[in-house]
Amino acid sequence: MTNLLLKETRQRHDFTVFCRIMMNQPKKIAVIGGGIVGSTTAFYLSQTDTDVTLYDEETGQATSAAAGIICPWLSQRRNQKWYRLAAGGAAFYPTLMKDIGEGLQYSVIYRQVGTLVFKKTPKLLDKLEKIVQKRRIDAPMIGELAVLSPEDIQEKMPLLETRNPALFASGGAKVDGAQLTQTLKEKAQQNGVVFHKKKVSLHVESMDESPYIINDGTRQERFDAVVLAVGAWLPKLLEPLGYAVDIRPQKGQLVELQLDAETDVWPVVMPDGEMDIIPFAGGKIIVGATHENDKGYDLEPTKEQLQLMLQEANKLVPELEKATITRTRVGTRAYTSDFAPFFGEVPHAPRLYAASGLGASGLTSGPLIARMLTQLIKGEQTDLPLENYPINDYIQKSNSSS
Repeated sequence: MTNLLLKETRQRHDFTVFCRIMMNQPKKIAVIGGGIVGSTTAFYLSQTDTDVTLYDEETGQATSAAAGIICPWLSQRRNQKWYRLAAGGAAFYPTLMKDIGEGLQYSVIYRQVGTLVFKKTPKLLDKLEKIVQKRRIDAPMIGELAVLSPEDIQEKMPLLETRNPALFASGGAKVDGAQLTQTLKEKAQQNGVVFHKKKVSLHVESMDESPYIINDGTRQERFDAVVLAVGAWLPKLLEPLGYAVDIRPQKGQLVELQLDAETDVWPVVMPDGEMDIIPFAGGKIIVGATHENDKGYDLEPTKEQLQLMLQEANKLVPELEKATITRTRVGTRAYTSDFAPFFGEVPHAPRLYAASGLGASGLTSGPLIARMLTQLIKGEQTDLPLENYPINDYIQKSNSSS
């Protein structure tokens, strides 16, 4: 009898908690920003019982200037919280592809082709290999790991010319960020998301049932909850509301080339430096990206920077000198003062969520952050502890506005 009463009490408690969560669920949500975090958030929210509106001016997205490499295991950054987020993001990609109906074997969006990493000396390469071997225990997605000779390298990428060995990880992948975000938006709209290609501002009247007001220049609309996924532009949205935001912009440029070669299964190449070479299907090669900290929000291509980057790429792949430049991309990354990302509910602003500071790893960690924002909105436990990426350390209400 006692066990039966305990069971009934537990069931009533669980039902009460469930009802409380459902009552607090926002019914009308806006997502501002359509890069990798915003488009993924809109997609996953579109699968919930909510009305979702996505606003995106489509200017200066970091996603558009991302090099498209998913291989965080080869990074030597010492921040373990960052690594767990990036490694979790890489492991999440197959799930994301399945969710959007994309096959893994022949996808033009995402494909595991392996990554080649070069270091200045064999000693540094050996050190990296030992680090990554340890990481394989918890990250089997790294796949085959081996130090390849110049001859072995040429078998995987015939046009690459080098006298140095490289570390190869077969689990490394390439992703077309622009195509991924476009697909996510299309899928979200098929699920009922309303999309507006407009620049907006955010206002707060009072914390009533619809506390947030979004103005797109022609009309205002109220929302129960808002997700700010605008990267480096987060201060411009939050500072008018009395917040200090620890975010700085970084300019990134890359070049798309067209080469007369079969490049479908070529691996991603990460030389020792900032420039990477990412081959895609049909002879498309992406070279990038720059890391310019003194250009602010400038989105104009810089001929000198692009030429320097191409010169470095040509040393490894001389055939690129014959390639046709089809386009250049420029975007703005977001960095915090300590280079750590953050996400969660904005301090003193219930149901106002934000994510930023992803830097150059946005394509890797962005989708997982988006899923965790969706979990947070739904009242579910997030995949990783929120306290490891504390939004309060980077967004603070100023004394004059408190």
